[in-house]
Formats: sequence, C-alpha cells, structure tokens
Amino acid sequence: MHPLGLANAPLRELTARQGAGMLLAAVAASMLIGVAGLLRMAPVAQLDALLMDGFQRQFATPVSMHEAVVVDVDEVSLASVGQWPWPRYRIATLIERIAAQKPAAIGLDIGFPEGDRVSLSNIQQAYKRDFGLDLAFTGLPDGMQDNDGFLGQVAARAGVVGATYFYFDHSTRKESARPRPGVSFDGRMDLLDLPDAPGVMADAEPIASQIRSTGFMNVRPDADGVLRRMPMLIRHAGVVYPSLALATTMRALQVGAGTIESNASGLAIRVGSHRLPIDAAGNALLRLDAKPSGYASLSAVDVLSGNFDPQSIRGKIVYIGSSAVGLNDIHETALDARFPGLKTHAAMSEAILRDRVAGIPGWSQGAVLGACAMIGALLAAAFLAGIGAAGFVAISALAGIALLGASAALFARAALLVPAGGPLLAVGVMVAAYFLLRLAGETRRARLWRRKLENARQVTIESMAAVAETRDPETGAHIKRTQHYVRAIAEELKRSGHYTEILTEEFIKLLFLSAPLHDIGKVGVPDGILLKPGPLSTDEMTIMKKHAEFGRQIIFSTAKSIEGDNFLVIAAEIAGSHHEKWDGSGYPLGLAGQDIPLSGRIMAAADIYDALISRRCYKEPFTHADSIAMMSAMRGTTFDPAVLDAFFRIEPTIIRIAQEFRDEQAPVAAPPVAEAAKEAALV
Repeated sequence: MHPLGLANAPLRELTARQGAGMLLAAVAASMLIGVAGLLRMAPVAQLDALLMDGFQRQFATPVSMHEAVVVDVDEVSLASVGQWPWPRYRIATLIERIAAQKPAAIGLDIGFPEGDRVSLSNIQQAYKRDFGLDLAFTGLPDGMQDNDGFLGQVAARAGVVGATYFYFDHSTRKESARPRPGVSFDGRMDLLDLPDAPGVMADAEPIASQIRSTGFMNVRPDADGVLRRMPMLIRHAGVVYPSLALATTMRALQVGAGTIESNASGLAIRVGSHRLPIDAAGNALLRLDAKPSGYASLSAVDVLSGNFDPQSIRGKIVYIGSSAVGLNDIHETALDARFPGLKTHAAMSEAILRDRVAGIPGWSQGAVLGACAMIGALLAAAFLAGIGAAGFVAISALAGIALLGASAALFARAALLVPAGGPLLAVGVMVAAYFLLRLAGETRRARLWRRKLENARQVTIESMAAVAETRDPETGAHIKRTQHYVRAIAEELKRSGHYTEILTEEFIKLLFLSAPLHDIGKVGVPDGILLKPGPLSTDEMTIMKKHAEFGRQIIFSTAKSIEGDNFLVIAAEIAGSHHEKWDGSGYPLGLAGQDIPLSGRIMAAADIYDALISRRCYKEPFTHADSIAMMSAMRGTTFDPAVLDAFFRIEPTIIRIAQEFRDEQAPVAAPPVAEAAKEAALV
C-alpha cells in the first residue's frame, strides 16, 4: 500500500486502508450522533431545544390585528370584584357580556368540578342539613337559585367551549359525567399513538350536561421545564378529545370534524383550509410570536362594567381565564419565563389561523442522518488531506453555519423545524477529535524526539567517556559498574528518605547517564603518570589530582554550546567533586560535608569501591570483604555517612553489578595494603 500524503497531518502517515477506516469511523460516529438526536437523547435533544428556542425568539413576528383575545380575570379584577373563586352567576354574566358582541367562539379556560357553594339551592340544602330550617326565596328570575345550572344555560346558549382536564396517574369513576368533545376526527387515525388518560376532571353535572363542546387544558412542558409543545389530542375511554385551543378554533371556523393526514411534511390535522402539524402522540409545537403583553387582552372587570371597545372581540376567538399569580397557571417559554397558560391558548389559535405552527417534516430523519454522514465524511477527508488547524476550523465553521442557516431558513419561510442539533454536535465532535488526534500525534512525535535526544545525549556521554577509556585501558568495565552503582545508591537513599528533594526521577536518570564522565579529566594527565605501574611520587600525585579540575573544565566548555536544561551540569559536578572528602581533606577545592554536591558524594563511594576490587597497574584487586572493611573505616572522613550506609544496605546489589560487568581478566585476590587503598581513593 502506498502511504497517504500527510506531510502536514497531525499523525504519522497512514496507509490507504487505514485512511478508509478512519473515514468510515468518522461517518459512523456522526450518524450515531444523528440517531441519538432522532431518539431525543441527551445532549442532542437539549441542543435541538435550544435551537428551537433561538428560532422562536429570532423569527417572532408580532401582529397588530389579532384573531384571538383573552378576557383575563387578572389581579385588578380580583381586587375590584372579589377574590377567587367567583360565584358562577358572575362568570355567566361575563359570558353574556362577551356573547352579546358576537365573537367567533368563546373558550372557557376554567374548570368547575364542584358545585357552587354560594348557589341559593346549595345554601338551602346546607341550612336544612345543619339546622333543620327550610329557607325560601321569592322574586328570583328562573334559574337563579342554581348558579351551576344558570352557568350551564348561559354557556350552552353562547356556544361556549368548556374546559376539562385529563389524569394520567389515576382513574376516575365511570359514573361521573363524561365531557362531550363536540368535534370528531377521521382520516389516518392508524398513524397516531395518542396518550390514553384513565381519569378525567369534568365540570359539575349541571354545567357539563348543558355544554355541547369541551377541550382539555393539559400542558406538557419538556424535561427542562420549558413549554415548547402543546398536546392537541388525547384519548379517553375510547374517545379522542381536542385541546381547548383546537376545539375553540374549530368552533370559530365552524368545522365539526378534523382530518388526520400524512404527506412528505409529516402528520397534521386538517381543520378546514388550515393544516396543524402534529407528531404521532398528538403534540404540536407552540409557536409564539410575542411576549405575553403582545397578545390582545381585556380585563374581566372592564368587560363586566362595559368599559371596553366591542370591536375588540367581535368576530374574534375569545378565551376566558385568569393570569393571576395565585392560580399558578404560569409557564416558562422561549420568549418569556412567566407566560400565562390562558395566553398560550390564544397563541395557538393565532398560529393555527395564520398557518404558522411549525412542523417536523417526515423527511427530516433522513435529512438529519444524511447531514451527519456528510459532516463526518467531509471533516474526515479534510483531516486526511493534511489540512492545518486554521483551515480545518474554517471548514467546520462553514459547515456549521450552513447547517444552521438552512434550518433557520426552513423554520422562518416554510414553518418547518428540521432538528439541526445532531449535525451541529457532529461538527463539534469532529473538531474535538481533530485536535485530540493532533495532540496525540504531537505527543507521539515529542516522545520520539525525546527518545532521540536521550539517545544523542547517551552517545555524547559515552563518546566522551570512551576518550577517557582509551587513556586508561585497564578500566574498561569500570564505567559500566560505577554507572550502575551510583543509580542503585541513589535509589536506596531516596527509598530511605534521604535527600528526597534532590533525588528526583530525572536527577537519578541524569546521574546514571553522567557517571561515565567522572574521570574524563584523565585525558589531561600524561601517560607516564596515568599508566605508571607503581606508586606515584608527590609531584606525580599533584599532577594526577588535577584530573578532577580538568574534567570539570572539559565538560563545562562542552556544555556552553547546549541550550536549555543542560544534562552535562551533573556530569561536571561529578567530575569535579568525586574526590572531595566529607571531612574536607579531599581535592580539588577541599569542600566538606553538604558543600560537596550530592552527585559527587555518591560517585565517591562507587568509584572507590570499584577501584578497590579492581586490578590496577599499581595494585592487585582486593576482595569484596576487605574493600567493605576499608570503606567502613573511612565513614565520616572520606564518605558521607548517609551515602555509605545506603551503599552497605544494598551490598547484594553491589556484588551482583560487580559480577555482571566484571573485567575480562578475572580478579586475583590480594591482601589488604593500606597504601594501595589510600592511592585508590586518590586516583
């Protein structure tokens, strides 16, 4: 396979098969996001909801001429006429005043499940029951003794659409009054999967028996508490009931039956010449074109007192209800956090009559999945083509803008809501994946570069150590042994809690790498002294001692050309201080105690031990036991006690290292010689 051209790509070169696999994976991942959106799963569902809210706010178009008006039993009405609940005759009077102006329809957004306690007939019954008194009232108009019956008569005469409420958590008695829907539905009913309510709250029998048409008041906010959809149809006891908004609008249009139809735009209820998009559960999107103040409203007290313009309700759909805070019929919506439920009915009627209810078309599922697949393929191809970060972000942004623009245009111009949350989230996921892959690639390259750098550093140190080794051929394995000794000693010091602030993992690593350079300064010592087979004279020893300073200067001169964190600093410390002694009697500077770099103190123990057990041109090797005894005698004078104690604690490890990296010629034991031990410590 030929590698794909990825000179600018964030990952290593991929084969054609790997590239195809990445492309398919991106498409599959994007389509999975689309499927999650179609199933209304988080977080795609939340993104779709936010987009819908944004479209609602952006494309709201308030109108000056309204098709629906609310007569509101508001705070002013309650303060003027009396607190809630009002007597039923007062509601009846309000209906009569409205009906006199010939509205297109009246919807009553108030339920009356119990009898009116201030009804005269109820008062008579209470006095008879509690006190055994028979009260009689004379001079009353017909029906005024029974407020509920009177309200029922007035509502029936005015053709009012009554209100009901369905329960989904419990059932109600079958013998209770059943509300009458007043309208019917036909067509593709088989495509609906309506919620089936086992219980109902209907008006008291004197009212319910006279009202010929009802609609339910149920609302169903989304999981986040925002009202975005309103149920239009609910099934109860085998009968399909309309919402209050739908029933009242159908009455205004004088349509007795709605037809369920299905086409490319999805499911809908055909109401006369209007089409109301719904989903299979009978829900319609709530289309709001203004805040609550933007919908026509009259105060109930003004209607009761005749203080209103009759033209404001003539030929209009009128809803009677209350926006009073205490009645708690307030909902959070995209346009306002406190939208009265009364006005949501008016908003829905306005949207139906103006054909502005947005629907989710049947082809939207295919469009969403197709858009997700295209997003995955496009952005994966851009990645594989090696497009840089700025170009990739630009392509992603253009794709997102195109998606958002197309969805917004469909909502504004065709009242179609095509959920763009899935494709937009796919864009976001692809961008995140791009940068994660770039990060992974950069991390991998950085790791490879560090490995090469470490190799180069090791080669540099070994090359410099090899120079010293060529001058001192008898100590070829000495470098390897001391290198492993110092690491073992440092790790033991750290384990035992000594110098932990210095002995980091990086320090121990550099200590191991730098140890071979401890005698690099011997390149400056003449061969006659360096290779002398016997003890050195005083003058020769003076020259030999200079190798520590030579080593420090050689390494520092090399280090000057290296920028950044210089790995040769520890090497210079070791070369210049591994002959210093704890009591200050060492060379070249006569440092004592903690003034001696820790790297030099550790190297001193490793170097002297190896010098003792190894053959030198001036001595035979000592046994391990003799070497340990001699070093123990130098505790606190030559050696840092903590370092020497750590050395002793890992004696088995020291022996193993000495055997693993032993000289080619096996060592020959020799008796302890104090002078030889002293010279071993000096050179």
